[in-house]
Amino acid sequence: MSFRHELVEKNVGLLAILIVIAISLGALVEITPLIYQEQTTEPVENLRPYTALEMEGRDIYIREGCNVCHSQMIRPFRSETERYGHYSVAGESVWEHPFLWGSKRTGPDLARVGGRYSDEWHRVHLRNPRDVVPESNMPGFPWLEENVLDGEITSKKLALFRDKFGVPYTDEQVAKAGDDVKGKTEMDALIAYLQSLGHAMK
Repeated sequence: MSFRHELVEKNVGLLAILIVIAISLGALVEITPLIYQEQTTEPVENLRPYTALEMEGRDIYIREGCNVCHSQMIRPFRSETERYGHYSVAGESVWEHPFLWGSKRTGPDLARVGGRYSDEWHRVHLRNPRDVVPESNMPGFPWLEENVLDGEITSKKLALFRDKFGVPYTDEQVAKAGDDVKGKTEMDALIAYLQSLGHAMK
């Protein structure tokens, strides 16, 4: 027995291979059952797909790097649920591609921010955060009010999410997606997206 231990301990290559095998087996045992659990693969009861404007807002949220400073995952700890609301559940994110859970919180978690503030509050905050939160170190995004959406590829986005990821968009929603966003500003879209966050767990 000691010979086997000595063989493994003195052979770095063999030790590395055995470590990889052990980690792989552990990962399989932990992850595989989650693929088949209904609570991780089925949407929660009140979940609805993003509207065309919210989808555009989500893309702007990613483009501007909002997900770098804001997480969208409330952990099941009292300190978090008292501040942010109900902890995040997997069924909320089944239609998120990519998911935006994140782990860095330079700013607060946004998983339940929808409906917490008015549209006008968000507009002022996005234009210059210090107008509503004096101690904020968040940059302003005033150009979002100037950039207007043309809706040229919005229908394609919804169709992609429907066909590739199973998001239940109707043909009508896909067809009129471009018209729904045309002429709206990027600020309108981002606010619509923020107001949608957490809607399923209200």
